[in-house]
Amino acid sequence: MTQAVSMVEIWRGAFRESEHCGHAVVCDATGQIVEAWGEPDKIILPRSSCKMLQALPLLESGAAEAAGLGSEHFALACASHSGGAIHTDRVQKWLSDLGLSDAALRCGVQMPSDQDARKALTCGDDEPCQFHNNCSGKHSGFLTLSQHLGGGPEYIDPDHVVQRAVREAFEEMTGMTSPGFAIDGCSAPNFATSVHGLARAMSSMAAADPNTVRGHAAQRLVEAMAQHPELVAGEGRACTELMRACEGRAAVKTGAEAVFVAILPEQGLGIALKIMDGGTRAAEAAIAGLLVKYGAMDASHPTAKKWITGPIRNRRSIITGEMRFASSFLA
Repeated sequence: MTQAVSMVEIWRGAFRESEHCGHAVVCDATGQIVEAWGEPDKIILPRSSCKMLQALPLLESGAAEAAGLGSEHFALACASHSGGAIHTDRVQKWLSDLGLSDAALRCGVQMPSDQDARKALTCGDDEPCQFHNNCSGKHSGFLTLSQHLGGGPEYIDPDHVVQRAVREAFEEMTGMTSPGFAIDGCSAPNFATSVHGLARAMSSMAAADPNTVRGHAAQRLVEAMAQHPELVAGEGRACTELMRACEGRAAVKTGAEAVFVAILPEQGLGIALKIMDGGTRAAEAAIAGLLVKYGAMDASHPTAKKWITGPIRNRRSIITGEMRFASSFLA
């Protein structure tokens, strides 16, 4: 069994202060491994990195068309958004059009990470609600699908028709039977797979055949993410900034506990990685490095430099250290 390999190091002056180890796989359009680090068969929980897969039944079923959804809805269905007005206004409108309200959601209340929204709630009389939850777009998609299929209100139940459809799409895209699931932060089931399986699913998204139902759905989701990067995450967030820097050449998505994926349609490649200590800073650096390596982003772009080297500053804004790739990664 191959162990996790060193990927990202933190240096302070002449001292290597920290080290992040992980697994990563790059797959081609056939699902074969182009390059890998660590153990491709490592079983992981993809967390929010797989929201594109969870959104496939929304489009494949005809629910999206029946509800009149467009690219902004699709981007939000794939999002882990910051809870800003650009996110919550759209989610509220989406559910209102379905005849639903915040009470229909099952994702839970969350204080937004968007600074303006957080300040407004902190200084005002309103309380955060489920619309602010970073997964409210995904859950709006679940509710849309549930209405279309005639499902009950508990759409997060693993045996609900929505989650059965999600699992079927997930397993078909990853090319393997999921060994099980855990409950995600938003209370929905999160199906486990291997790093290779997750990369294989992303390569299928990248090389989607628009002449098939699934391929057309996958293509629309990828295009929506690239078209609306600000809806997928938010200002200052890695997903948003990296997709902007890629200028349509990639769709990228983070997941909790340092999972990251990328979809590169021009190259027909899919990428998945997992940092085993859950260090998000390392996952962000690693995915940025892979985007550069495979031609989706220029190494000289300011965004690439920001997320790859991530200069570490103290409280006086003095640069005290930097991130570096380990010699075993991206060589």
